[in-house]
Amino acid sequence: MYAHSPTWIAAQIGGFVALGFIIAAFASRQDDRLLLYLIFANVAFAVHFMLFGEAVAAGMSVLVVVRIWLARRFPRRQPLMWLVLIATGTVAVATWHAWYDIFPLLAAVFGTLAMFLLRGLPMRVLLAGVALCWLANALIIGSIGGFIAELLALGTNLVTMWRIHRAKRRSESG
Repeated sequence: MYAHSPTWIAAQIGGFVALGFIIAAFASRQDDRLLLYLIFANVAFAVHFMLFGEAVAAGMSVLVVVRIWLARRFPRRQPLMWLVLIATGTVAVATWHAWYDIFPLLAAVFGTLAMFLLRGLPMRVLLAGVALCWLANALIIGSIGGFIAELLALGTNLVTMWRIHRAKRRSESG
């Protein structure tokens, strides 16, 4: 894609919209609010990646929306988790076009495990790994908005993890 073309600019704007939702998500200490903002962010990311012509990343972003909804509605239901993982693999195989498509795939798998199996601090730790995968993808495809979004998501998530850990230590000692 030609840099500074209307499509490239629109793709970057989509990344910045997602960035706003990512910051709001990881700044929240409430799991439900975190997941709701992640839904909005992934809708924006799906559009962002489609404009970049990255079908695997766009497909993974759409599946993330479905996964978050299912994980919120049916927490810890492993049969649903396996269905989401199968759908993730199917979409990845159907849309695969480059070696770096491994990063959105890994992000989707790690995110599925985090959403269905974990809560609180452990969920956020695995979501930090998800952010690292998306960060690598953004660097490779040249997504300015995506890179900044994932870098800030990772940083905000790490600060929030520290705040949760500190609050837990205070409540245990006081």
